[in-house]
Amino acid sequence: MWNWKGVMQLNPIQQAQRVLAWWLARLAAMLMRIAGRNIVPRGPNDSCAKEALMRDLNYALKQLCHRNRDGSFGTQADREHMLNQIADQLEELGFRDMDAHSLKPKHVERLVEHWLAEELEAGTIKNRMTALRWWAEKVGKQNVVARTNAAYGIPDRVYVTNISKAKELAVEQLEKIRTACARISLRLQAAFGLRREESIKIVPSWADRGDTLVLKDSWTKGGRQREIRIRTAEQRQLLQEAKAVAKGKSLVEPGYATYREYLAHFRHECARAGIHAFHGHRHHYAQTRYEQLTGWKCPAHGGPTSKQLTKKQKAIDREARATISREMGHGREQITAVYLGR
Repeated sequence: MWNWKGVMQLNPIQQAQRVLAWWLARLAAMLMRIAGRNIVPRGPNDSCAKEALMRDLNYALKQLCHRNRDGSFGTQADREHMLNQIADQLEELGFRDMDAHSLKPKHVERLVEHWLAEELEAGTIKNRMTALRWWAEKVGKQNVVARTNAAYGIPDRVYVTNISKAKELAVEQLEKIRTACARISLRLQAAFGLRREESIKIVPSWADRGDTLVLKDSWTKGGRQREIRIRTAEQRQLLQEAKAVAKGKSLVEPGYATYREYLAHFRHECARAGIHAFHGHRHHYAQTRYEQLTGWKCPAHGGPTSKQLTKKQKAIDREARATISREMGHGREQITAVYLGR
């Protein structure tokens, strides 16, 4: 629905621009449905073309996100990405000509049925439900989404499964990444266990302190500065390459003004290469480090469980987990069970 009351509060030029943009978006949505395909931007300067070709709901949710910047830049970017996926799925499920205020219980129920049928992990579904509740709240329709996930039959998130979620960064995938900054960021995730945001915001020339990699608080989750020892020749070589690519700056690709703006491009590049589970690189790092520190594989990778360890081995296990927790930017040892099993 069009908010004519809001438009009438603008000056005549702004009114004309807003009405023209609305009609262009509707025309583009109609043409997209006729063509039966999505058009993806190819660079940092294609944002205008992208907005012109969006469906009504995609565009409306994008604007809703830009007007309500709740949370960190990473949280905002993830939310916008999830809502864009949700808009696409609603279209695929047959709900057409929606806008941000069209959300109803039937849409939520159909989405959850679709996600459960796809056998998505409980954590993934719960993250999408959080995005749906945010959307409903911002348009004043909180009651459209049930207060609990249990109402939809969504299972509880399982944190410790002793099933490995590690993803090794494959050379053939890396070769498909077209930009040097994105390739280096992915390699830093694998080599140092960095989060996606950290691997992009890092300024390699500042972070490299000889035998230690220092991550500034403004790059990290929770704003906690941390240090990671540079232990191998491969890590040292990677940092030299990173410094050569970054040229004294961060690993945000030249041509993008902000991390948030670049993140959409980074996601697109990775998706082209078949790389989706970024956190899997941290799982792989944690499991590799555990084996280096203890001499045996972790439970999630087929190693002995805690109950099977001797008293001496349990002491080694505790110290290894504490080290890995610090290196990965967590404040407690217990979180390592997510990566390593227990």
